[in-house]
Amino acid sequence: MNQTASKGHSKGLYVLFATEMWERFNYYGMRAILVLFMTKALLFDKAFASNLYGSYTSLVYLTPLLGGYIADRYWGNRMSIIAGGLVMAAGEFILFFCGHLYESSPQLSSFLFFSGLGFMIAGNGFFKPNISSLVGQLYPKGDRRIDAAYTIFYMGINVGGAIGPFICGLAGDTGNPADFKWAFLIAGIGMLLSVIVQKLFHHKYVLDPRGEVLGLVPKESPKIATKPFVVVGGLIVLSFLMIGLLYVDAKIVNYLTYLLIAAVSFIAFVIFSDKTLNGIEKQRIGVIFITAFFVIFFWSAFEQAGASLTFFAEEQTQRDLGFFVIPASFFQSLNSIFVIAFAPLFAWLWLRLGKKDPASPTKMAIGLALLALGYLWIAFGVKNVQPGIKVSMIWLTGMYLLHTWGELCLSPIGLSLVNKLAPFKFASLLMAVWFLANAAANKLAGVLSALYPEAGRTTSFLGYQMHDMHDFFMLFVFMAGIASLLLFFLTKRLQYMMHQDK
Repeated sequence: MNQTASKGHSKGLYVLFATEMWERFNYYGMRAILVLFMTKALLFDKAFASNLYGSYTSLVYLTPLLGGYIADRYWGNRMSIIAGGLVMAAGEFILFFCGHLYESSPQLSSFLFFSGLGFMIAGNGFFKPNISSLVGQLYPKGDRRIDAAYTIFYMGINVGGAIGPFICGLAGDTGNPADFKWAFLIAGIGMLLSVIVQKLFHHKYVLDPRGEVLGLVPKESPKIATKPFVVVGGLIVLSFLMIGLLYVDAKIVNYLTYLLIAAVSFIAFVIFSDKTLNGIEKQRIGVIFITAFFVIFFWSAFEQAGASLTFFAEEQTQRDLGFFVIPASFFQSLNSIFVIAFAPLFAWLWLRLGKKDPASPTKMAIGLALLALGYLWIAFGVKNVQPGIKVSMIWLTGMYLLHTWGELCLSPIGLSLVNKLAPFKFASLLMAVWFLANAAANKLAGVLSALYPEAGRTTSFLGYQMHDMHDFFMLFVFMAGIASLLLFFLTKRLQYMMHQDK
């Protein structure tokens, strides 16, 4: 059977689609209720919960660097995906027991909470980078179906991202803190379904153009590296290391910011000190570093969805629909729903513009502008609204729509830019820079969410005073708006440094 016929897509694509869909169901379903569980069940204050959320999501973006390295040299994609998926499922089930014991055994519950998050971080590091890398390997180099294949795969991500918060929110976000555990259980079952799909169908369908199974253990890998006691032992050690790193950052010393700065500085030194690179290559790499810096401002504001915007949905959004009250967690499905609805339109638009298609940095600046407009929209909706008064859900819905349009201008464009500009020998390292920018943005997102002004509390950021929700949302308008203007200003220079048409 020819799995890569010139018409249609490899059946392996749909195996990877389903695997990724259930994993995203797990991740986004759990994320939708995470800060609510922290504040309503574990009784963390909003500032601590926000900072912990930022540390957790930041580490989620860091571990793929290690997981990808180990997969390439020792375990292969398939083993890494299955092992990582099982560790993530274990993390969800640990969180289930945490949710079951938080009243009767608070200290044990707190330990289980950090343990569950640590397992999730470690498992994600092996799952996430390896599932994505298999998609392009299904097709011959230069095959025109690859872009469409990644589009289909991206839809899988967003289908999972749409139904995860909906199902987990329906089961766990009921108004009774004792029910949060059911969301963790359902998310864990979704993760097991992801592993089962991969286990059952990988060997039969995830094949390269010659019909050979993809993602197997590298031939040069030492045999001891895949021994069960090494794999299981390594995953347990890594999981407990992540538990420790998360706990230290949250409770003892906030070190993650400095670690991220050090990592980027080290990578920049390694790359720019390489004497084999010519001037044009170094300028192109410079573009990657500059645009990665700007996306920090985008994602730190965008990722408020899992923190401050969830608090806002819970406390200040009118969620009544007749006899049914929409759970606050449902709103985290909106982004994925809007991506599914509008991604084909944006793909068509860029093609339709032809020679008038904006340069990549320009598109990214437009993305930041749309993000700022989203926050301006919701800031207008809460202006002069007294604390405790709830506003229409149209303000939150409209903001998520504008944010999704911004994401479609920035996220896929940025990934494509890295692939186009990175020299082959530094392709993986420069993709690491992109993920480090996301890690830094998520950490900053937690720090900014901790400034959420509630019950008359005044907060400040770099001298900017925030007395109410209007002031809080305007912080992101200024931050994203200024970043957008600066990137628009730099576009011509960046285009020159790219030494390409776009």
